[in-house]
Amino acid sequence: MLTCSPACQGGLTIELRCWEYKYRQACFARRQQRIAVSLELRKAKKDEQALKRRNITNVSPDPADQQTKGDSLTLQEIISGVNASDPELCFQATQAARKMLSREKNPPLKLIVDAGLIPRLVELLKSSLHPRLQFEAAWALTNIASGATELTRAVVDGGAIQPLVELLSSPHMTVCEQAVWALGNIAGDGPEFRDNVISSDAIPHLLTLVSSSIPVPFLRNIAWTLSNLCRNKNPYPSDHAVKQMLPALFYLLGHPDKEVLSDTCWALSYLTDGCDARIGQVVDTGVLPRLVELMSSSELNVLTPSLRTVGNIVTGTDHQTQLALDAGILSVLPQLLTHPRSSIQKEAAWALSNVAAGPRQHIQQLIACGALPPLVAVLKNGEFKVQKEAVWTVANFTTGGSVDQLIQLVQAGVLEPLINLLTIPDNKIVIIILDVLFFILQAAEKISQKENMCLLIEGLGGLDRIEALQLHENHQVALTALNIIERHFSEEEETVTALPARDQDHKFLKDLTNTYHCCTTPKPGPRP
Repeated sequence: MLTCSPACQGGLTIELRCWEYKYRQACFARRQQRIAVSLELRKAKKDEQALKRRNITNVSPDPADQQTKGDSLTLQEIISGVNASDPELCFQATQAARKMLSREKNPPLKLIVDAGLIPRLVELLKSSLHPRLQFEAAWALTNIASGATELTRAVVDGGAIQPLVELLSSPHMTVCEQAVWALGNIAGDGPEFRDNVISSDAIPHLLTLVSSSIPVPFLRNIAWTLSNLCRNKNPYPSDHAVKQMLPALFYLLGHPDKEVLSDTCWALSYLTDGCDARIGQVVDTGVLPRLVELMSSSELNVLTPSLRTVGNIVTGTDHQTQLALDAGILSVLPQLLTHPRSSIQKEAAWALSNVAAGPRQHIQQLIACGALPPLVAVLKNGEFKVQKEAVWTVANFTTGGSVDQLIQLVQAGVLEPLINLLTIPDNKIVIIILDVLFFILQAAEKISQKENMCLLIEGLGGLDRIEALQLHENHQVALTALNIIERHFSEEEETVTALPARDQDHKFLKDLTNTYHCCTTPKPGPRP
């Protein structure tokens, strides 16, 4: 079994680092922020993929069965018929029950359960001489299991899992596919029933069905069921189960069908939503190049989970993040910051924040790929949920970057949108921005350019806003603002130097860069 660190087993509240923190503490804080933001995104997106699916299609393995006498049966007649010894009468009643359960609106799931039909339906799954009956019973149980947890529990407690697993070996494809669907609904209810399905040896049977000759609709059901077997992390699926499924998921990731791809990517996103060891299991299969390719998909249901998976991977170790960088994620992420959907922009910014939380060589790659201009653009004009992730990216960048890298960040125009965001009603983000400004001023101080940086911030209206925040009702906001004023804008340090005009900003930044490169002050050492 893999052993996960306490950090990945629970949500950690990331406290903002104060300006006096040492470099080592900053590194730790950035690593923990990766996990905290990951948890927040997971909660926000937990309903994006269907947990359960009810089969409401009016199909049957035999077209002659579309209209039967069972269509007009009452509930009492269905109960009597399902329990009858005559196979034909039993079939008609079971099919009638299935049709009731397949109504698009208000299917009587609980009514059928309360009628005590589940034990008999489970028994009918074993009627190998009557595959049509097996199919109808499996379909009825599939739809019952699509309901609330208490209904799924009734199916599980009725003993349905083992006979459904055995039907995965049925020579009749329609029966086999319906069993896959039923098991997917059971596994999708939560970790308890997921593990019940896994312990019944369902995975090896499912994997034998994955082949190039299987019809695409059937393969979609298999991919979806596998994704539900990967889902949930309290607890995670067993290490053995994950190792069983990963080769099949790698194979399915190469399939052209968008629904197969979508569910496969969701499965990988669940498996990477954890500690470094679990991320490593997925990365070691070699999926990263294909995931990066899928991040350019025009299909939102493929783009979203592939981006999610890559975002999870870069919450891992610096080595795992480097593998993602080597696979080309930075050729895609900056473009996704301009995606028409704000949800994609948000996840792209979140992924970039994880890259920025790495060592300086990762930050340099982020600069080199041209990520700063679109990052500044979303800080200026993005929806607030995207701006928040962009602020985290800048914060991680500022905390871990070199003086030279911070200068390039300022040159990209980050100060103006950050200062404008100081008026938002989110205290946590305001504190982060104040810390960013403090780090930038600290960097300017190291190259004897603090006065010019102060003038630039003041010219953008930053000084007025920071001064106003000293009176903020939130104590931490007020204290952080006070620290900046006392350290960098105190009266003792004021001079009669005129403020630079806005059209002189670029010249000032150019001079600042030249000054830095000529400066003999050594750069800070590498992060521990």
